[in-house]
Amino acid sequence: MKKRIVSLLLIICAAVAVFSFAGCKKKSAKVSEYEIFASYDSETRTLTGAVDFTYYNSTDNEFTELKFNLYGNAFRENALHKPVSSSYEARAFYDGKSYGSMSVESVENCANWNVTGEDENILSVTLTQPVYPEQSVKLKINYKLTLAKINHRTGVTKNAVNLGNFYPILCAYTKEGFIEAPYYHCGDPFVSECANYNVTIEMPAQYSSAASGKLVTESTASERKKCSYSLENARDFALVLSDKFQVVSGSVNGVEINYYYYSDDNAQKSLAAACESVEYFSETFGGYVYPTLSVVQTGFCYGGMEYPALTMISDDLKSDEGIYTIVHENAHQWWYAMVGSDQLNCGWQDEGLAEYSSVMFFESHPDYAFTRLGLVGSATKAYRAFYSVYNQIFGETDTSMNRNLSQFSSEYEYSNIAYNKGMIMFDLLRQSIGDDKFVSGLKKYYKSNVYKIASCDDLFGCFISGGNDLEGFFEAFIEGKIVI
Repeated sequence: MKKRIVSLLLIICAAVAVFSFAGCKKKSAKVSEYEIFASYDSETRTLTGAVDFTYYNSTDNEFTELKFNLYGNAFRENALHKPVSSSYEARAFYDGKSYGSMSVESVENCANWNVTGEDENILSVTLTQPVYPEQSVKLKINYKLTLAKINHRTGVTKNAVNLGNFYPILCAYTKEGFIEAPYYHCGDPFVSECANYNVTIEMPAQYSSAASGKLVTESTASERKKCSYSLENARDFALVLSDKFQVVSGSVNGVEINYYYYSDDNAQKSLAAACESVEYFSETFGGYVYPTLSVVQTGFCYGGMEYPALTMISDDLKSDEGIYTIVHENAHQWWYAMVGSDQLNCGWQDEGLAEYSSVMFFESHPDYAFTRLGLVGSATKAYRAFYSVYNQIFGETDTSMNRNLSQFSSEYEYSNIAYNKGMIMFDLLRQSIGDDKFVSGLKKYYKSNVYKIASCDDLFGCFISGGNDLEGFFEAFIEGKIVI
């Protein structure tokens, strides 16, 4: 995700894991499957949904219970963890405070179910019988999502309906159990394993739908439109609906790239940045694996937000900010969507990589308004200012990088650690080992971890295995020992 703090052009968020994850399998291996039908009512701002979920047990353990994140419940009035901080409320709530919720109506084919978690954020389902390794179990979850009027991942904006995290999604599993992810406003509190998706959305006929998946069928009857999409081996699935969308399209290496917008005087330039960044990242890191990519202008209180095969770009950005955000969010297709991470505990890894991948893109495309020297210099200046301010206020500054999102005191602190320090680390690493070894390490990281949830050590190992003595380098950055 790309943020802006106060008047500054903000930075971006995500993460990589310290745990041993069950992970996602190669494309030929079995994965879990979501078949989702959802119907949107624009008058009541509600989405009525049903998820036919097939869980495939790719672990070595047996399960008697499955847990699902209910991210939409973070938008209710009495939520323990608010979706936005007080500093972003004015930008998010464009029409006064508004609330939403995600309520589970029923779960079929199970022994029992209840809503649990520290913030009513988890659906716990007791199975009728254990599911053993390499076996499957099917559930049906009926739910209702009420959408707040808010410029956020999940909500009704002035010009669009954002449907990120719009369905109950299985918690990622580690050797320590299922990861229950409270909705902290700092960073992106999402850790998901890959699955196959078939999604059908029904909406008013005047709406268009931008989606993570490839359109399979579309029909209109009785003033209602129905669109069905498919997507394989994806970490999650998102949609944006609007009755104002215009679309311009391009193609890169057989990938259909669509830019959906309603207020962009330079739509072709935005599309060009989307296409050129996908082409550059594919050549530099490894091929883009999905058949389509939707880049979508919408209401969003931060700069942008990434989902597999779909990126949200705030309609509040100026031209150059919009271009930078498109490139950054597209970089997340590699560092978050295809190569996953534990965004709850290592918020620097995919964010830092997405930031530095953007630096590399603009360095290779000098026609744009950004340079490596300028971007890294700005990040360094901002980081040093943060360090100085926190030292003055608290007497010391914690610059360690592997922290749970709940341990950051503010978005200002989070952005400087995850975004700025992450960018600085990768730039110094590149200077230390040279361009060839740096790019080779990122290629190896991508190839070794596509469809998986990679740990920090997985990333470090791709550079250390090239004969580089870098253990001390990474340790100094991650533990906050280095002075920048």
